[in-house]
Amino acid sequence: MVWSRREEAAVGLALGLFVVQLLFNSAWSWIFFRFRRMDLAFYELVAMWLLVLATLLAFWSIRPAAGQLLVPYLLWVTFAGYLNLTLWRLNR
Repeated sequence: MVWSRREEAAVGLALGLFVVQLLFNSAWSWIFFRFRRMDLAFYELVAMWLLVLATLLAFWSIRPAAGQLLVPYLLWVTFAGYLNLTLWRLNR
């Protein structure tokens, strides 16, 4: 939806944010599961949450439906953050 409007100036930033948040998404799995660093994973997840929110807002400004489609993803990252924090606190 956003790509189809690539003639607009804001699309480059929006797609850049999307790619960066995807990189953070994959990095979280490595930090949490491979390296078993729940503390770093939580802080990385906070940064990812902010990136997802920024992506949602950028997409919304280009095409509101595209931003709306990211709302469940933001909710999922919020829940994942809660789980991550809880596991970290229980396993200190």
